[in-house]
Amino acid sequence: MSRTKVVDALRSTDFGKEMTVKGWVRSHRSSKAVDFIALNDGSTIKNIQIVVDPSTVDEELLKSITTGACIRATGKLVESQGKGQTCEIQASELELYGGCPSDYPMQKKGQSFEYMRQYAHLRLRTNTFGAVFRIRHNMAIAIHKYFHDHGFYYFNTPLITASDAEGAGSMFQVTTLDLDRVAKSGKVEYDKDFFGRKTNLTVSGQLEGELGATALGAIYTFGPTFRAENSNTPRHLAEFWMIEPEVAFIDKDELMDLEEDFIKYCVKWALDNCKDDLEFLNKMIDKTLIATLESVIKEDFVRLPYTEGIRILEQAVKDGHKFEFPVTGWGMDLSSEHERYLVEQHFKRPVIMTDYPSEIKAFYMKKNADGKTMQGTDVLFPRIGEIIGGSVREENYQKLLDEIEARGMDENNYKWYLDTRKFGSCPHAGFGLGFERLILFVTGMQNIRDVIPFPRTPKNAEF
Repeated sequence: MSRTKVVDALRSTDFGKEMTVKGWVRSHRSSKAVDFIALNDGSTIKNIQIVVDPSTVDEELLKSITTGACIRATGKLVESQGKGQTCEIQASELELYGGCPSDYPMQKKGQSFEYMRQYAHLRLRTNTFGAVFRIRHNMAIAIHKYFHDHGFYYFNTPLITASDAEGAGSMFQVTTLDLDRVAKSGKVEYDKDFFGRKTNLTVSGQLEGELGATALGAIYTFGPTFRAENSNTPRHLAEFWMIEPEVAFIDKDELMDLEEDFIKYCVKWALDNCKDDLEFLNKMIDKTLIATLESVIKEDFVRLPYTEGIRILEQAVKDGHKFEFPVTGWGMDLSSEHERYLVEQHFKRPVIMTDYPSEIKAFYMKKNADGKTMQGTDVLFPRIGEIIGGSVREENYQKLLDEIEARGMDENNYKWYLDTRKFGSCPHAGFGLGFERLILFVTGMQNIRDVIPFPRTPKNAEF
């Protein structure tokens, strides 16, 4: 008999029909008269109850069906007599695929997320992580659908690059050189390396994405990126996924419209398509989760110049608000707590902050007429802080070259990028959305390591 997924069995009203379900045991309650097995196969947050008459099943087999075991159950679908479920299966056959001894790390008793990170290969089977990764899948679908429906082309940019899109230098080097030999000689002969030059894992697909926008009009990237920052925080990963649209012929206001429309679409998709998982997370993780998601859709985002944002933060300090990181005035780079204050306490809705000082932003961003600020458009969200970083890009060749030189960057690494400003340059803009930060917001989880299956962080590359 072919397998029926649990999600489909729970939706069925074909009572009396024989069906087979397969999955992992969430719990097993035994008595002399009847056994109840809660079975889950990952297709839904909900379990299906398997009702077993112990007199019809081998006693040793029944004893071996413990939490975490993998089984097949065949029987009739019947209306459930218990609360909270519409149907159950009265088993006529059970088969044990894989037993699970008593030292199974993911027992039903509550464990901390920190504990479960030690077992990233097993935590996926828990209710919480099942919900998180089904939502993660749905967010990926929403992203591709949004851009496809709005005339964007999916554009694949390289993971190995010789340029640093952020100009920050915190990159993982890629090499085939014998590092022991390099250490002994004290000399790195990059001409003998695989690519014949120094290369790294990319921190962003943006620069190459801009090339796509100048050919196709509107593109988006969606892939892994890498940062070699030694940041052990709940908001940082060494390997994470980025969504980076680039669009020709749009200005700052149009870019902000795109950012707001896009992220509202993603949040609405979650509410429309992940109801059961969101209700579970709303109950178990954050009791304000669904209300927060709904508020993001309803409210217009505030559009706030950086200078005004600093004034608000300075006034908050005067009024007695205590920040862990001091508000040092115009020119400072905002920390997450400053961003969250603006969003959560002052405006009580998402904020798009614009016109940052040029010195604290990337070299490719277009400066305003004042020569001090640039046309940035960062979206700040409750609980997260910055969730999108965007800007109008500098399209003038000489201005871009001057900025590269002023920052002490190697012009040779950006010749191909500068070429787009020499040959048919056009106004264009784009943004980057950290996928894991979006998942953090939509799921209500507190640590970014819990919204990616196998987190890569300083001193941690397990699994």
